[in-house]
Amino acid sequence: MNAIKIIKNGILDENPTFVQVIGMCPVLAVTTSAINGVGMGLSTTMVLTCSNIAISLLRSFVPDTVRIPIYVVVISTFVTITQFLLQAYFPAMNAALGIYIPLIVVNCIILARAEAFASKNGPLASAMDGLGMGLGFTAALIIIGCVREFLGTGGVFGMAVMPASFPHTIIMILPPGAFITLGFLMAGLNKLRGRDGKGRA
Repeated sequence: MNAIKIIKNGILDENPTFVQVIGMCPVLAVTTSAINGVGMGLSTTMVLTCSNIAISLLRSFVPDTVRIPIYVVVISTFVTITQFLLQAYFPAMNAALGIYIPLIVVNCIILARAEAFASKNGPLASAMDGLGMGLGFTAALIIIGCVREFLGTGGVFGMAVMPASFPHTIIMILPPGAFITLGFLMAGLNKLRGRDGKGRA
């Protein structure tokens, strides 16, 4: 499997949000704005890519009986590094994302890719898998964040794009708005993919 195909797989064919429907906690929690989606998505991408590489390199030395605890230690190391970088260079973003950065440690996307891909493939392929899955996750967060922010505030990325008379649908930036947006986007994407909602072409 070549690098382009692996990356495309993460972005489109097995998108963690719209296809696999995993890692929903940050998807629903932080997408009140598009910029939050960017920050969370790129942070997850960094952790996913780095942990995939590390786990791939360690796979021959890790006994099966303790592989999950070791994966968690590796992932938590990169989460800590990511949070330190955010605190140092993007303090406002770090404050906005809050507890959801440390919770990347238990994000099932990271653990799933470590178990399903990185533990069975070489470091280059694992890096491409992490990058593809991370970019797919980031794209989903940005799309959901843009829709919610636009409908809820009339702006995108913190900038007003609609006149003051534009009706603000406040529910879209509240928790129910995350479920509504995700549901409609998944239905639309399934329609575009030629599916009937049950996975049949």
